[in-house]
Amino acid sequence: METIKLVYPVEGGDLIEAGEASSQMKLTLKKLGLPQDVIRRASICMYEGEINMVIHADGGEATVEVDMDQIVIRMTDHGPGIPDVEQAMKEGFSTAGPAARELGFGAGMGLPNMKRYSDELHVETQLGKGTTVTVRIRIPQ
Repeated sequence: METIKLVYPVEGGDLIEAGEASSQMKLTLKKLGLPQDVIRRASICMYEGEINMVIHADGGEATVEVDMDQIVIRMTDHGPGIPDVEQAMKEGFSTAGPAARELGFGAGMGLPNMKRYSDELHVETQLGKGTTVTVRIRIPQ
């Protein structure tokens, strides 16, 4: 399989459409015939990253690259950056505002879930400029 590249724009602040990019990616991965567990893990990582971009940033872009060996999801936002990545990785820690919490978001599980369901997680952040989160999920052969 040649590398397939998928690109999804993510609107900031739009909690109604949040999850659309991860749903579209999941459909594509199913069409490619990837193992169900791989699809589930990738979908969780993509969804958590997408929700983080919607809640905490002014949107961004998710890029997904799929080949025979792995799925690499790279989510780049235009947000304020993460002041303390170590703290943000703790389950339950959240800086989500009241509007997101009222809709059931902002439980502080985004980055912890991305770490749990990926084989590799890398966070690059710069205060005032944004954050790029990259996850890698290996496809068993």
